[in-house]
Amino acid sequence: MFEADSDVTSVVLTTEEEGIGYLSGAWLGGQRGALLLQSSGVGNCINTLALQNCSRFPLLMIVTMRGDWAEFNQWQIPIGQATEAALNLMAVITWRAERPGEVEELLRGAATMAFEGDQACAVLLGQRLIGKKSW
Repeated sequence: MFEADSDVTSVVLTTEEEGIGYLSGAWLGGQRGALLLQSSGVGNCINTLALQNCSRFPLLMIVTMRGDWAEFNQWQIPIGQATEAALNLMAVITWRAERPGEVEELLRGAATMAFEGDQACAVLLGQRLIGKKSW
């Protein structure tokens, strides 16, 4: 993971799938990164995940979930329910955190598998962990 004196650069994307290509290029340039996205953005990334599958660069994704526990927005439910299965079908290894105490260990393990094993890995942060949305 990052050391205390590491520089962190954030890049705002037009759409989530751009992040996969961006992280591929960053890896070729000697950098590490993670793609932070919401479960609704996973649907946008499905085709682009083939890039990682074919070229085997490290890909670490942190996905905040919508469309599961206590979701009020019906539009979020279909992809929220399909997110983990869709990632698995594209050969992304997934873990799900539902309690705060699980997050650090899952992220460290996923980062190890991604950066030391050239795997595509995603940690899903469940809606019970991040809290019920209210508008």
